[in-house]
Amino acid sequence: MSFDGGGIDCSCLFKCKQCGDCCQGYGGTYVTSHDIQKISAYTGIEKKRLISEFCVLSGKKYLLAQKEDGYCIFWDKTCGIHPVKPKMCSDWPFIPALLKHPDNWRIMAGTCPGMAPEATEAAILQCTEQQLHIPKKDIRK
Repeated sequence: MSFDGGGIDCSCLFKCKQCGDCCQGYGGTYVTSHDIQKISAYTGIEKKRLISEFCVLSGKKYLLAQKEDGYCIFWDKTCGIHPVKPKMCSDWPFIPALLKHPDNWRIMAGTCPGMAPEATEAAILQCTEQQLHIPKKDIRK
């Protein structure tokens, strides 16, 4: 683990291999209105069409649609929207659940080749807090 000014260099914990393993599976990817705007601008697909043809409604939130093979609609051997991928994707693998259960990191690392399975609990917590921009006073409530 390397250190940067007294803190942990979070790039040592995760380097995306763009393998697509996190782009497939049950649950889908929630998109915010900001995500939709960025994807629309990047792809040239008008927002209304993007929502109607590339998203599905789950409750009151939109998800990126999945193809029949279970992959994200924008996955085709690589992410077609990688430079503007949704926040949910750009946060991966530093997800909020790790703040309460950092031991899940090793389970996740078993399916993601970009994650360092040897990461310490302290490193996982610190990097998750940094990635999610969580103020110190709000951590692990």
